[in-house]
Order: sequence, then C-alpha cells, then structure tokens
Amino acid sequence: MEIDISETSLKVYAALDSPVRLQIIQLLSVERLNVRALARKLNLSSTIINMHLKKLEEAQIIAFEKKGNQKISRLKVDRINITFPKSIFPAFDVHETFIPVGHYTKYTVQPSCGLANDKDFIGKVDDPKYFMDPARVTAGMIWFSEGFVEYQSPNFLEDNERLEMLDLSLELGSEFPFSNNVWPSDITFYLNDVEIGTWTSPGDFSDTRGKYTPDWVPDNVNQYGLLKTLRITDHGTYLDGQPFTDISLSAFNQHTETWKVRVAVKNDAQHKGGCTIFGKGFGNHDQDINLKLYYS
Repeated sequence: MEIDISETSLKVYAALDSPVRLQIIQLLSVERLNVRALARKLNLSSTIINMHLKKLEEAQIIAFEKKGNQKISRLKVDRINITFPKSIFPAFDVHETFIPVGHYTKYTVQPSCGLANDKDFIGKVDDPKYFMDPARVTAGMIWFSEGFVEYQSPNFLEDNERLEMLDLSLELGSEFPFSNNVWPSDITFYLNDVEIGTWTSPGDFSDTRGKYTPDWVPDNVNQYGLLKTLRITDHGTYLDGQPFTDISLSAFNQHTETWKVRVAVKNDAQHKGGCTIFGKGFGNHDQDINLKLYYS
C-alpha cells in the first residue's frame, strides 16, 4: 500500500494509532483468525475486537472472508509506503517534459510482457511483437520480465542556459504473472547510455486497487507501483532524496539534442523480477514519465 501526507490517507494513520490494532496486525501476519480467536488471544470482548477490525478494514489494511459460519480476518498488505511532498527549488528555472509510457523509441522485452490502455490490453499479452503495435502510444501501463524500454525527450536547454540539476520521476513496480506483493526486482536506470544505478523494487502490487487504475483491470493483477525520483546533481545522484550513486552532471553533454531514458531489467540481475511502468490513468500517481531540467 502506498499513502501520502494528505487527508485521503487519514484512515490509515488512524487505524495504526492503537496498540490493540497493532497487536491484531501482528497476529494476522502469522495466521488468519476469526473474531473469537482474536478476542481470546488479546483477552478482550468480541464487541471490542469487531470495533478494531472495522477500523482496519476501512483503512484497507485487512479483509474478511467466509469459512462456513465464521468470518475470518486476513491481512491485505505486506508493507505501507509513505510519500512525502517534494522539495521545490524556486531559485532555478525549469524545462519540464512528460513522456507517455507508450512513447518508447527502442525496446527489447521478454515475456511475461504486455501493454494496456484505459479500455483494454493492447494486442496479445506475452507476445513481444505487440510492443511495436501503433496503438502502443495510447498505453498507460507496460510490463516485461526482462529487457528494456528506452524513451527520448528533446533537450530544451538553450546555449546560454546552464544545467544545475536533472530530475527523472516515474511510477514503477516488479512484474509477476498476475501479481506478487513480495517479488523483488533489480531495475536499472540509464541516461544517454550512462548507467545511473539500480533500484530493487520490492514487489508487484495488487493488495489494494490503484487510485487511477481503470475499472476494467482485474483486482488480481498489477494495480500500482512506487513513485521513484532520480535527482542528478553536480555532486552525485540521489534516489528519493537519499544518496544513490556517484554519477554527476559532469558525465553528460548538457547540450545534446535529446535526452535518452532507459529502464531495464538486465539478464544478469541478481533479482530478475521484471518491471512494470505506470503512466497517466494508471497506478497511484496520475502522471507520465516526468523529466525536469533545472537551469540558471
């Protein structure tokens, strides 16, 4: 589950603000239990337990299933990620480009793979040749088990403008047939053929529906990813504000005609768990691949 610092996430914060509910989560992480069993383990009444379970269900942390006449509680999530507001740098001007996820200019992918737009899958799933289908430009989500996709963006910097910082932001997850919330994958980023670094995605998430994922997408397939922001500066690269690699702006020709962005799962990756890229109309962040050039 991915939440942010906004009122829409208050139910999750409220659900976690209770020692009893934290104990319930710990118990359900070991086994699925009915109300009576939880009440016995916590030495509380069934009425009190039901009240706490309702809070956890409203926050989409747990779900119920029927087993005979019993209502069994189970965890829906394996982790909760909190996205904080981004820092703003008003001292710099910015050239900003949004690249739709279907607008790649080069690719090599292996199944499981596919593309989807707001209405349906594009072509046949798990057949790489459909990555060249002209309808790919409408895609809001693409996925592959191994290989890469590469995008190009115009370099809008003028000769008299100095690049001070570059941001690349996109929503990513692993790729598993249907889904697997614990499925690590090493996803490597390149800019203009320079390898920036590798981030390990923790899973291919379907514990809750993506905020923007179309209704036609089944509940048991990829629903959302994690928004990752690469920031390249004069003194190195940061991932979500944390030091990532030593690659700095000096590695690039700042006045190249285009910026090439490649997202890859290498064939020698330690965790070869695929890649899903979510764009506008899918996932938890209603944006395409975002490239920002901060300049003075």
